[in-house]
Amino acid sequence: MLAREELGGYSPRRMRNVRFQVSYDGGSFFGWQRQDGFDSVQQALEEAFAAATGGTVVVHGAGRTDTGVHALKQVAHTHVETRLDDDRLRHALNAHVAEGVVVRRLETCRDDFHARYDARSKRYLYVIATSRFRPAIGRRYCHWTSFALDLGRMRAAARDLVGRHDFAAFGNAGSPRHSTVRTLHGLRCLARAERLAIVVQADGFLYTMVRTIAGTLIDVGRGKLDAGCVARALASGRRADVGPTAPPEGLYLVSVRYGEPLFARSDANAFGRPGVFRL
Repeated sequence: MLAREELGGYSPRRMRNVRFQVSYDGGSFFGWQRQDGFDSVQQALEEAFAAATGGTVVVHGAGRTDTGVHALKQVAHTHVETRLDDDRLRHALNAHVAEGVVVRRLETCRDDFHARYDARSKRYLYVIATSRFRPAIGRRYCHWTSFALDLGRMRAAARDLVGRHDFAAFGNAGSPRHSTVRTLHGLRCLARAERLAIVVQADGFLYTMVRTIAGTLIDVGRGKLDAGCVARALASGRRADVGPTAPPEGLYLVSVRYGEPLFARSDANAFGRPGVFRL
């Protein structure tokens, strides 16, 4: 394990804003947000910063994923006082952070950058296993259904979701929000061998919105709901007009987009860039 500040780097110590890209296994945590008595991703990262630098920080994420929801490229930021340069700080964090979390990229950024408020859009992926019997491997990383699904019906219903709408019917009625209007930029249903992926991108999402979209499209695909239910639900705003909220284990936060380039520099080390193979 790397000791606090043992790698050196920036000198003298100075406060700076760092943003970082993080992946995590949602099944290991009770969601992103810190909460007393439960392990969270935010707490795991804040404890890693404390162990690596000796200071207390507050980590802000682009989105607050729920219990069981995974992330491939979540973006977060914090102000930290340290001598470590960006790459050494990233190594120190990964040496101390809890199992199931990895800081993929890290860079010093403008002081007023905010991971949540500067985000322009988010992309989510919902993975469905469509085998006759439940998967033997990776069960907690997908939602399984043995029903035959009509992909054409699902895609027809999905088209009605694209655009700017009031998505009140697809949100959790008990969650506070200033507005239920969102712009959904795109939604694709992609079928592969024994897998179905729903990929959705929007300027923002209501609480459980993506999982409710997934549950609704699954019920459309199996014939329990007709393809016109989406248009009717958008018009009525009634939660009862759409399908169930799909389980969290199939949901992934894929990426967050901003109005400026993030993590544009090469991630190569002394041995080259990982993932690039020489022939």
